[in-house]
Amino acid sequence: MAGMHQGGRLRQKRERAIRILFFCIALASITTLALIVVFLFMEGLPIFAKVSVHDFIFGTYWYPTDEPPDFGIFPLIMASLAVTATASLIAIPLGVLTALYLAEVASARVREWVKPIVELLAALPSVVIGFFGMVIVAPFLQEILDIPTGLNLFNASLMLAFMSIPTICSISEDAIFSVPTELKEASLGLGATKWQTVYRVVLPAALPGILTGAILGISRAAGETAPIMFTAAVFFTPSLPKSIFDEIMALPYHVYVLATAGTEIEKTRHLQYGTALVLIALVLGLNLLAILYRARLRRKR
Repeated sequence: MAGMHQGGRLRQKRERAIRILFFCIALASITTLALIVVFLFMEGLPIFAKVSVHDFIFGTYWYPTDEPPDFGIFPLIMASLAVTATASLIAIPLGVLTALYLAEVASARVREWVKPIVELLAALPSVVIGFFGMVIVAPFLQEILDIPTGLNLFNASLMLAFMSIPTICSISEDAIFSVPTELKEASLGLGATKWQTVYRVVLPAALPGILTGAILGISRAAGETAPIMFTAAVFFTPSLPKSIFDEIMALPYHVYVLATAGTEIEKTRHLQYGTALVLIALVLGLNLLAILYRARLRRKR
């Protein structure tokens, strides 16, 4: 009995040590993210001594060399929102439909082959995807759609969607598989067809997990620089996009240009951090809205 009691105490100590280890790892991750945000605030806030917050965020002109200079990034914000929204409209339906096919239609043999391939696509470097969009997709779009250039917002959205689909598909499939079999059998037992069961039972039950996949997939794409740089970026003063076939200057690429181009990079350092701060706020804000909507759905369920 004494040995069993001692073994139980050792097991409890071991479990407590594991919990403390996991807590420390999670705390380190959160602390690192918080320090990055604090650092961006410290380095980016001085830009507002030169320009007001309203003029910086809602200004439509970017002429940093004028006197007085104009530092309006509203066209950059709208371009980022437009390319992210267009990529979402492409990636989310395709990712969810692919997940439905793998979970509800495909045979076990097909699933064993297709799912690893889909997950491997998520590992493709963004530079390779952007290069593919510039060399292959851009000439194709230019010829098929008869437009001046294939380097535009639509091309960039396609590449960002291509990056997001594997993540959305993989997580959505896991969410669909996690729906209890009893729910499906009960629906079929009441006379519903397979597709009625999928539409009215499986998808609503798996929706919070599907939203998680969409959040992770689109969040990865929203802050990418390489696909936009290769497929849609302009090299002159940014302007508001008027159609999906316009060239754009999005926030991630703008930060890259500020940090690497020009002869007075150090003098624009606060401007770089200020723009990066707006980008992080934009991405975190979109994620927060999606997470709140997901939480609301879970409460309803």
